[in-house]
Amino acid sequence: MNNNRDKAQSSGQNGLRELLRPLSGLLQDQYIKYVPSYGNSFFFTIGIYLLELFVILALTGIIMVIFGPYWWDTTAIGTLFRSIHLWAAEAFVTLMFIHLLVNFSTSAFRKKKLVWVIGSILLLLVLFEFAFGVGVEGGLVSQWNDKAGADLWNGMGLGFWLNPLNQGAVFGWHIAIFPILLALMIFMHYSLVKKSGLSKPYRKDIPYKMVNADHKKMYRRMIYIFVMVLIFSFVFSSPYIAPLTISQVAHSNPSNIATTLLQEYNFSSGTATYTNTVNPYVFSTRDVYFITPYSEYVTFSNKTNELLAYDAENSSVQGQNFISAYSYFANNGSILKALSSTNPLIVATAQLTEMAQSGEYQLVIQNESASGLDETYVLRFLYDTGSLAIAAKSFGLRTSQFGMLKVGAPPWSVQYWLIPYNILELTTSNISWWGDLENGLTAMTIFLILMLFPFIPGLRDLPDKLKMYKLFWNKYTNPEMRKIKK
Repeated sequence: MNNNRDKAQSSGQNGLRELLRPLSGLLQDQYIKYVPSYGNSFFFTIGIYLLELFVILALTGIIMVIFGPYWWDTTAIGTLFRSIHLWAAEAFVTLMFIHLLVNFSTSAFRKKKLVWVIGSILLLLVLFEFAFGVGVEGGLVSQWNDKAGADLWNGMGLGFWLNPLNQGAVFGWHIAIFPILLALMIFMHYSLVKKSGLSKPYRKDIPYKMVNADHKKMYRRMIYIFVMVLIFSFVFSSPYIAPLTISQVAHSNPSNIATTLLQEYNFSSGTATYTNTVNPYVFSTRDVYFITPYSEYVTFSNKTNELLAYDAENSSVQGQNFISAYSYFANNGSILKALSSTNPLIVATAQLTEMAQSGEYQLVIQNESASGLDETYVLRFLYDTGSLAIAAKSFGLRTSQFGMLKVGAPPWSVQYWLIPYNILELTTSNISWWGDLENGLTAMTIFLILMLFPFIPGLRDLPDKLKMYKLFWNKYTNPEMRKIKK
């Protein structure tokens, strides 16, 4: 019986091998089989590790999408998957920068200009993908980073197309548009590299010979990288800070909500006077934050419409009543007592403040957009109250604290590659005519220089003149250089 069982197992294993043989052959067809002597060192095999991390990100992302935000933010297993996703993303960006440095230092762009251009575009897409990933996490960090990102896109006049405050759109960019673009660009990038092989030294003083690619060593490194991602995921779990809500602010500081409502009503709030007045911020704050929610309140409470009484007053009385209402709430006037005021605007504002405390107000203004996933109105209102900035500051998220770099509260949870941009924001903050548009254009100019680097005379020779090739062509990476006698 044991012999029959062994034969059955052997037959099953052979059947599985036969089934997987075509797939194995397909994968082997994609291998780069011969490389220069240094081609088996870690620095010249980074591309395959990036592909590995891309697969990890895709798989964990799919699982997270299946179970949704509540799962990935509040459950232990969901947090683990979110942590793996975070650290795989951190590793992906880090290895991309190292990959860029290797190809820059060895002037690989000399004979592979198109590969360099595609790689530069890939880097930009990856950074956008990471930023939008922070935006869809769902906590306070997402709220703050979405707001900071919205200022940038609006400042560049692109807010209509890229509005980080619209969670539905951000989710779509993060899980569909950018991944599809990345997959296509990765395919093009690798196909070009495979066709011509790894870049060979352009300098005659760098010895090399063609050798077999060591795929076993490559696979071992892939395992090491995956294990490191898992270790970081357990030790440095992806941080989560619950989002700020209008209800929380209304309970802790009702007068703040009331005064903000009045500022929205007379168009003096931060949103109403927003300098980058491009879509999606071109809307009537009076309608969105006061009239529409108050209409909902009156409908469901069957109470007297105090706004009708206020609107019936002549302009002089309206002006006096507005000043009286603002002064009352600015001096921490009681919400309860305000409900029995003879000033109809005070009563209406107090009623909306109570509505905000119940949580209904946020639901109404969020659902004013068709899907309810667009949080533009909610986050702009929170920002107008000043509460979003205060909450962000308490966790070190303010721009002056390099806060837009943060992906969480712990010091280690940063997007270190944004440090130059954050420094740019800080150093130009006191220049009256310099804003988000200028910062964005500066960043895009630097990217264009990077992308077109192989085509810029003089500048493209800089790595060679600085002898940066010695960083990656040396006796530690190139066996042929170890054979040279001094």
